[in-house]
Amino acid sequence: MKNDYVVFFCLAITLHNLEEALWLPQWSQLDLPFQQPVTADEFHFAVLMITALAYLVSFLYLKFPKSNGIKWGFIGFLGSMIFNAVFPHLFITLLTNTYAPGLATALILNVPINTVILYKLHESGLITVKEIMMSTVVIGMILLAIIPLLFKLGGSLIIF
Repeated sequence: MKNDYVVFFCLAITLHNLEEALWLPQWSQLDLPFQQPVTADEFHFAVLMITALAYLVSFLYLKFPKSNGIKWGFIGFLGSMIFNAVFPHLFITLLTNTYAPGLATALILNVPINTVILYKLHESGLITVKEIMMSTVVIGMILLAIIPLLFKLGGSLIIF
């Protein structure tokens, strides 16, 4: 069953990031509060790296399920993607009255799939609520810290 967790998480984050990749760079050019403009190159590089990191953590969790650090990275990604559905996607959509790209896949895929995975992992005794909360906060902070760096790196590496 654990393999299914990883497959469903990878599918959900891929489709979510694809939706963002298609529409977020253009949407970010609107004059909206809380949104910095980002070029397609910057965003595509960053979203590709975040997706690759999610895959890496997921597959490491499959390979080394007893490693607490890898387990916490995996569940932190799950929790961060749930949180991401609300802040910023839903929050910005409601605040600005414009659709924030990624909201649909966040609400339709990430929230239910990741919630079920976390529930099943907790129910089976593999994780605690404290681990979910702490991992979500730590991984969420790491992701928030590296995203601007990835934008900068993408803007400087991709020259077309």
